[in-house]
Amino acid sequence: MELQNTVKEALNALYHHPDDAVRMQADRWLQDFQRTIDAWQVADNLLHDASSNQETLIFCSQTLRSKVQRDFEELPSEAFRPLRDSLNTLLKTFHKGPPKVRTQISLAVAALAVHVPADDWGDGGIINWLRDEMNSHPEFIPSFLELLRVLPEEEFNYKIAARPDRRRQFEKELASAIDTALNIMTACLNINELKEQVLEAFASWLRLRHRIPASTLSSHPLVLAALSSLNSEILSEASVNVISELIHYTAARNSGGVSSELALIQVIVPQVMSLKPQLRDPSKDEEDIKAIARLFSDMGDAYVELIATGSDESMLIVHALLEVASHPEFDIASMTFNFWHNLQMILTERESYLACGNETSIEAEKTRRLQVFRSSYESLVSLVTFRVQYPPDYFDISMEDQRDFKQTRYAVADVLIDAALILGGEPTLKILYMKLVEAISHCGKDQNSDWRPAEAALYCIKAISDYVSDIEAEVMPQIMSLLPKLPNQPQLLQTVCLTIGAYSKWLDAASNGFSYLPTLIDILVRGMSMCEDSAAAAALAFRHICNDCKKKLCGSLDGLFQIYQTAVIGEGPFKVSAEDSLHLVEALSMVITELPSEHAKKALEAVCLPSVAPLQEMINQGPQVLGQKNARELTVHFDRLANIFRYVNHPEAVADAIQRLWPIFKAIFDVRAWDMRTMESLCRACKNAVRTSKRLMGVTIGAMLEEIQGLYGQHHQPCFLYLSSEVIKIFGSDPSCANYLKVLIESLFSHTACLLTKIQDFTSRPDIADDCFLLASRCIRYCPQLFFPSTVFPSLVDCAMIGITVQHREACNSILNFVSDIFDLANSTNGESCLSIRDSVIIPRGPTITRILVACLTGALPSSRLETVTYALLALTRAYGLKALEWAKECVSLIPSTAVTELERTRFLQALSDAASGANMNGLVVPIDEISEVCRRNRTVQEIVQGALRPLDLNIVAVS
Repeated sequence: MELQNTVKEALNALYHHPDDAVRMQADRWLQDFQRTIDAWQVADNLLHDASSNQETLIFCSQTLRSKVQRDFEELPSEAFRPLRDSLNTLLKTFHKGPPKVRTQISLAVAALAVHVPADDWGDGGIINWLRDEMNSHPEFIPSFLELLRVLPEEEFNYKIAARPDRRRQFEKELASAIDTALNIMTACLNINELKEQVLEAFASWLRLRHRIPASTLSSHPLVLAALSSLNSEILSEASVNVISELIHYTAARNSGGVSSELALIQVIVPQVMSLKPQLRDPSKDEEDIKAIARLFSDMGDAYVELIATGSDESMLIVHALLEVASHPEFDIASMTFNFWHNLQMILTERESYLACGNETSIEAEKTRRLQVFRSSYESLVSLVTFRVQYPPDYFDISMEDQRDFKQTRYAVADVLIDAALILGGEPTLKILYMKLVEAISHCGKDQNSDWRPAEAALYCIKAISDYVSDIEAEVMPQIMSLLPKLPNQPQLLQTVCLTIGAYSKWLDAASNGFSYLPTLIDILVRGMSMCEDSAAAAALAFRHICNDCKKKLCGSLDGLFQIYQTAVIGEGPFKVSAEDSLHLVEALSMVITELPSEHAKKALEAVCLPSVAPLQEMINQGPQVLGQKNARELTVHFDRLANIFRYVNHPEAVADAIQRLWPIFKAIFDVRAWDMRTMESLCRACKNAVRTSKRLMGVTIGAMLEEIQGLYGQHHQPCFLYLSSEVIKIFGSDPSCANYLKVLIESLFSHTACLLTKIQDFTSRPDIADDCFLLASRCIRYCPQLFFPSTVFPSLVDCAMIGITVQHREACNSILNFVSDIFDLANSTNGESCLSIRDSVIIPRGPTITRILVACLTGALPSSRLETVTYALLALTRAYGLKALEWAKECVSLIPSTAVTELERTRFLQALSDAASGANMNGLVVPIDEISEVCRRNRTVQEIVQGALRPLDLNIVAVS
């Protein structure tokens, strides 16, 4: 009684106390209370207490539902029947509401049924029990109907802590009781006020997809009731849900094909088609229109393969879907977009026509179908293009609405791509070009004229750029000639710039494409000066043009360099951000790549200068000033240099440049090694230089590695590890570098192992763990002959064992991949020669590694990591066969039988045994996933399992 009063007081504080701190404290207490064994009795008592207020009832019903779902195993077996009877009484008590409470009680009963087999439930299982209760107590039917609705929904509710075997058994119980359930619902149809509730329950049972013969359903009273209410004045949401489920039901893969469902389809389709006139009925409520549109879209999605045959009947559905696509509300029109995409896939993919026989027949049928749907996709293009037009009040609407508008444009662009794949890029372009010409005729040169239709047409033209031939000669020249004539409006100019960039391949390949470049580059320069958005678009377009037209632009390098210099120095009128200026860096770098070697060296020096000069100036001011600079003042230049070294594909020129620049780099390494942001940017520049120059770097690479090796011991910057990782990839197999690289990896790994001695270290520095084990995996791949014999290999394995349960995703994955790479060593180049060394380290640690991996599988790591953990465990088993099986047996024997049954244990071990015998991994995943699910089914079980396996304790001894 005291605890009941405390719960009431806590709820009162939670909902009504003015102090936030008190409310948070009450919330924490209530959450802790819900996990206690006392919560069962207290929640039950308060629900039966007539004086409990609504807040108490809602909290206690949620608590009881949660306890039944997650903690049913806490109760002794004899508690089931009193619990069922109490919940039944509560269902009757709350048959008139509150609805939230009634729903929670229904969910609790459904969860109880998932836990308890039909034989133990008694009365022939829950559905028969429910029928008998309804017959005995007709006044409580609303509550029982709600229970009937939620039962199938709970079949795959993984919040319910049922074992996989029991879940499968429950599915069979529901399948065998489906006739009884349908009879109950049919009987309740006679009560008019319950009709909506009955149909919602029917829709829920249809979602199970258990096969009910189409012939039965086509004349079933429940189906007829749903269909008849489609014609009523107020459209019933429950009826729409039923028809929607029936549509998907007839198209389900396991139904034996659409032909077996024809009887039902012939009942549904005419009824839905009869709703088409209502799409244009102005008296219809928008929600009704949305419901009708949903049914047409469902038909399109479900019967798309039938529709793709192009029969006269199927075209009626297509015309109805075009009607939906024409609706002014985007939310309604966009319901059809998935259909147009799926239809396009079927019409264009060869696999759809294989039944036609030989190639001639296939091509003939494909041509016929594409011709049938041609006019539909032409109409679709015209119907969707206006939707990308900026609303007149765009700059006054909220940020959220602006984001929604952008999503609308992306969705329309996808539809236009589907249309281009059916019609061809050029015919689609012609339709859009006509819209552009029409828009321009109403658009003057001044900024105040209506620019929006022209911008919309250009946006659509940009969207299909990948599907227009690079040598199209009819429309593209006219579009390019129109672009300079458009008004100088920011959003329009932004789209003009993006369109220029999108057709860069055409500018390169078309016979007269190059002649447009000077005018178009002037437009891009204008874009860079207008505003940040147009500058970003212009910089991106500049990159595309320089990438695709680089051979033609080699002779215009001075002009391009002038644009580049103005943008990166930032003293001119350009509004290009530092981030967007990287596009210009890449653009010029790509053109330089096309120059002869000698010219490339000079051009590379010139393109580096705007970044090198400010860095040199900062160094000249002395270490103290350099050390006080904001990181951004340095990183902006290193980011540009990184991109130059990445995109100038002249290894010798880049090697010369990095050798020349090394004194500057070294000065900044020495003074700013403490500064993570600067070091990351500088290391990225070095990494790209190494990647491009490869073995031409000569002495610079030695100086670079010596620098980072010395600094890593003091400052532990993770980027030093990823720079080393790139070096290992390129130089790892070079015998002349062996001694140097051996010293490097031993130094880096020994320092890292000293940093990461307990799980808390991994949690506080996941970036170091991530880069360390990525580097270690690189060593296994590129220089196993250096890595495995080194003194750091055993300590790195120990380090991985400590950190494998770190919750940080990237760090954890890197560690798991590292141990998998060790187990898969036989698959790597030169790996076989190191197997004996590997085994000497792994075998003594085998039982512990296995125990840690099993702990990860069963709850020490989130279930999202399951696939990576499973692979590591199976790789271990493949590598060590019977030994690994023994280790696994020892591990699972530690888990108490209350958590895992003998059958579940045996299945898991059998999967590992099959892996050791070389079985395909895909077939072994289910039993491994199931032991994971069983051990995570609720917090108590998970704590028991982890308490038994103790993954953080490296020294426990398994006891069989």
